[in-house]
Amino acid sequence: QVQLVESGGGLVQAGGSLRLSCTASGRSFSGYTMGWFRQAPGKEQEFVASIIWSGGSTVYADSVKGRCTISRDNAKNTVYLQMNSLKPEDTAVYYCAADRSTYPGSYIPRRKYEYDYWGQGTQVTVSS
Repeated sequence: QVQLVESGGGLVQAGGSLRLSCTASGRSFSGYTMGWFRQAPGKEQEFVASIIWSGGSTVYADSVKGRCTISRDNAKNTVYLQMNSLKPEDTAVYYCAADRSTYPGSYIPRRKYEYDYWGQGTQVTVSS
């Protein structure tokens, strides 16, 4: 079992930056793919970014590509999401997730059903 706790959310003006953190406990997550998802009010939860266990490969949603960077520190059991040039449409609850499965080739999961463990979320609000 893995417990995930997100932090770093808050209120920021458009154009600003935030760095979200997600710390895992319960067991080492070094072998897991880690992802970030978000859910805006009245909308479906959507994929934001994910990173494989080694940190060597990442994938991003088109909506955040070029503005966000996902990274991880396996020694600290922590994954990060650096968000720059924030827009009001980035306002959402951001969730961290862990996927314990392994995949062939260069596949990186981006569907929420592929993830096994979830955090409680952290609110990000971007004012215009």
